[in-house]
Amino acid sequence: MDPSSPPLNYIVRGPEGLSLLVGPPFQDENPGVKLDKVPCTSAKFSDDGRKLLVITTNNVEIYDCDGATEIKTIDVPGIIAAVFSPRGRFLQTYRRSSGGQDKNLVLWNVQSGVAVHQLSQKNISKANWPSFQFSEDEAIVCRMATNEIHVFDTENFAKGIVNKIRLPGIAGFQLATSPPTYFAAYIPESKGIPASIQIFERENVSQAQPVARRSFFKCSSVQLIWNHGSTGLLVIAQSDVDKSNQSYYGESRLHYLTTDGSHEGPVPLRKEGPVHDVKWSPSGSEFAVVYGFMPARTTLFDKKCNPLFDFGTGPYNTLRWNPYGKLLCIAGFGNLPGEMAFWDCSAKKLLGSSKAEWSVTSEWSPDGRYFMTATTAPRLQVDNGIKIFSYNGSLYFKKMFDKLYQAEWRPAESTTYGDLPELVEQVKENLRIETTNAAPKTSNPLSKIAVTAPKSAAYQPPHAKSDSAPKPASYQPPHAKSATAVNAQLFGETNSSQETSKNALKNKKKREKQREKKAQEAASVNTS
Repeated sequence: MDPSSPPLNYIVRGPEGLSLLVGPPFQDENPGVKLDKVPCTSAKFSDDGRKLLVITTNNVEIYDCDGATEIKTIDVPGIIAAVFSPRGRFLQTYRRSSGGQDKNLVLWNVQSGVAVHQLSQKNISKANWPSFQFSEDEAIVCRMATNEIHVFDTENFAKGIVNKIRLPGIAGFQLATSPPTYFAAYIPESKGIPASIQIFERENVSQAQPVARRSFFKCSSVQLIWNHGSTGLLVIAQSDVDKSNQSYYGESRLHYLTTDGSHEGPVPLRKEGPVHDVKWSPSGSEFAVVYGFMPARTTLFDKKCNPLFDFGTGPYNTLRWNPYGKLLCIAGFGNLPGEMAFWDCSAKKLLGSSKAEWSVTSEWSPDGRYFMTATTAPRLQVDNGIKIFSYNGSLYFKKMFDKLYQAEWRPAESTTYGDLPELVEQVKENLRIETTNAAPKTSNPLSKIAVTAPKSAAYQPPHAKSDSAPKPASYQPPHAKSATAVNAQLFGETNSSQETSKNALKNKKKREKQREKKAQEAASVNTS
């Protein structure tokens, strides 16, 4: 790491409160402490990592992360949820309603602590929180109302609604944040009319003419996932019931729409079963999908929805890109055994694998070098703790807790840690060693002989031995076998061993015909 780069930070929260810790790398094999055991019910960083929001039962406390000092306290009795806007200028809070027209959804100016906009909302859910969606530059903010989407000017909320679009039956929407030029709306099925996803230009929203549209049946809910650049939208359509009775959890399908209209259709997945996870790379130029009945398959696509690479199959349901899009962790958490595979996506090489059983949360550090998993309550009441792995899957640090509720990296802007040249060189060196399969250097000739000595053959019973028996092929892990086969099918790669077998069979037939011909000629000579 560049010495001028700031150190990594992360938080852990337990029954005693929240702690803001320093590292890795650690001094004396233990993290440093910036904040220790601050009482709270939950906590959340701003997207740029400069501020930390600490929520208690009756107020929110805002801390400056660099100085680890409290800079603002806002009283919100009965608070349930709170979140920063992307750049931390605004704070959105939701509290229990006291009935009537109680304005329980409030937008606050963080610097002044003054409420800039407030209204009444009955309830929130994971699907519709946060209620206000900001653009990445915080120039605009949108909110879904009954049959409408409202747009506000963040520089002057006194103007009220500056733009809106009417969409009867709308049940969800997602603003493209970088840049905020489009937004996608979801309208569910109704009276035999299929569900639809529609993309609108924000500047021409009042004309209500979508630039792209996709309709489909068998849909109870959707996830809308924009890429960086706002050129492509991935849609996971989930149905609560699988009419084929193959899955207890229903049925899911993956669709892809582009804002230029070049693609509006399903993503070509090569295996039946649910879509477990899909993630855009940070660049927005490619996305990875893990899908299908177990063992699930993982495939990398470009932004034109063409398959680039197949990672094979395994017990996986989770995808995590590192912040620079060079590395991808493919993992199996939840009710799966916790297997993790770390890939270099530029070289299409497996860097290493590891295991993190019972993990509830997982994420890369903002410098892209470390991967943290956490086992937390109330999902799991035992074996709570965190594990931090290096980029190649080797375990770097482990800490167990009697009870752990939350573990999270402090975010950072993409320019904070540079382009990771050191990490790239380490990855290339590892791949170079793997490719050349070089023997370890040593001055002891006996050790050289030991390295190059052939391995003893596995035992075979006498009746199984045969001089003509073919030699066994070298071992390949299951994901490598399936990846080789799938890539050959996708990109026309041939299998040299199969071609050799065909040629050998052809030559054998030729030799047999020649022997038959000579035998017939010899027989005719003897007869005459």
